[in-house]
Amino acid sequence: MSAAKSSFLDRVLGRIGRLDQQGLQTVIERLARERSFLETLFNTIEDGVLVIDEGGKILYFNQAVSDLIGLKAHESEGKNISRFLPDLDWNHLLKRTSGKNNTSVARHEFEVFYPRQRFIRLYAAPLETDRENSAGVVLILHDATEARQKTFDAIESERIQALTLLAASVAHEIGNPLNALSIHLQLMEREIRKLETLGKELGGDGRPARQTQRDVAEISDRLGKFLNVSKGEITRLDYIVTQFLQAIRPTAPQLKQASLNDVVSETLELLQPELDNRALDVKQTLAPKLPKASMDAGQMKQALVNLVKNAMQAMTKTGVLTLGTGTSGEGVWVSVSDTGGGIPQEQINHIFQPFFTTKKTGSGLGLMIVQRIVREHGGRIEVESNVGSGTTFRIWFPLHERQPRLLKA
Repeated sequence: MSAAKSSFLDRVLGRIGRLDQQGLQTVIERLARERSFLETLFNTIEDGVLVIDEGGKILYFNQAVSDLIGLKAHESEGKNISRFLPDLDWNHLLKRTSGKNNTSVARHEFEVFYPRQRFIRLYAAPLETDRENSAGVVLILHDATEARQKTFDAIESERIQALTLLAASVAHEIGNPLNALSIHLQLMEREIRKLETLGKELGGDGRPARQTQRDVAEISDRLGKFLNVSKGEITRLDYIVTQFLQAIRPTAPQLKQASLNDVVSETLELLQPELDNRALDVKQTLAPKLPKASMDAGQMKQALVNLVKNAMQAMTKTGVLTLGTGTSGEGVWVSVSDTGGGIPQEQINHIFQPFFTTKKTGSGLGLMIVQRIVREHGGRIEVESNVGSGTTFRIWFPLHERQPRLLKA
C-alpha cells in the first residue's frame, strides 16, 4: 500500500466516528473509485495475480489467472486452489509462505494443460495485513511458455557445438588411461623378459637357486601390481565410453506399467556391494500401495543409479542415504537424499550442464543423463541442498500420459 493511501485511511479511521452521512458517502465513493482503478490495473497486466488464505481457499484473482489456468469468476472464489492445480505440493508451499512474520518467497515451475498447454512460473509470498497478522499468500503466475521454447531452441541450435566439445573432452579423457595402459604394458613386457632370462640361467637339475626364487617372486609381485593398474584403467575407459554413448545417443523410453518401489529395490540391490564397502546407513521410506505408473523401468533405474552414486560420493563412511517414494497430485515421485556437504547456491544452476562436476574424477555427464530421462518421461526433477547438511533430488512424473483438455463449444 502506498504512503498516500495509508495516510488517507489513517485519517479516515482516526475520525470515522465524527463523519456525518455526507462525509461517509464521500469516503465510500473514493474507496470505490480506488477499487475500480486497482481492478482495472490488475486486469490489464499480463501476469496472473491470485490471493489465497492460509488454508488455500481462493480470495481473489485477476483476468490473467482465468486465461492461464481457466478459473472462472464467481465460480472459483472460496474454492481450494488444490482443485485447480493438483500437481503442486500446496501443504509444503503454504507452510513455507504463510504465518506471522514470515518473509519467505517460494518459486515453482509447472505445466498446465487447460485451457491451453502452457508452462507457468509461480512466485508465492506472504500477504500481511499488519506486523502481527497474515492475510494469506499472494501468487504471481507468469507465462514462461515462449521463454522456455526459446531456451529449448537455443539449446538445440548449440547441440552440435556441445557434442563437438563433448567428443573432444572424451577424447582427452580417454587419452590419459590409454597412456597409462601403454606404459604398464611395456613394464609388464620388460618383466616377462627378465623371467625368460632367469629361466635360461637355471641349473641343470631344473631347480632354481634361492636368489633366483626371490627374483621370480619380486617379478611376479610387480606383474600383479601392473595388472591391477591396467584393469583399473580399463574399467575407467569403459565408464567414460558408456557415459559418452548414453549422453549422445538417447533412446526413447519403452513405457510400461511398473512400480517405483520395485525400481528402488532393484537399484539398491545392484549397488549393494558398493554400499556395503562404504558402510553407509541406508534408509527406505517407500510409500505402501504405491500406484504403478507408465515408465521405462530400465531408464529409471539408470537415473537412480546416477543419483545414488552421486550421493555416495558426497558422503563419508558415516553418512545416511535415504530413498523415498510417494504420490503427489496426478503423479508419483522418488527422492534420493544424502547427508554430505551440500551444493553451494552458486553451483546449483550449473549441475545439469555437461562437463560440470564438483568431483575430481567425475565426467560431468551423470546429472545431464538423469535430466534427459526425466524429461522424456514427461516429468520434472527438483533439487534442494543446504551446505553442510546434505542434498535431496526429487523426481516426479505423471501416472498417465496427459492429453490436452479442450474448451467446450
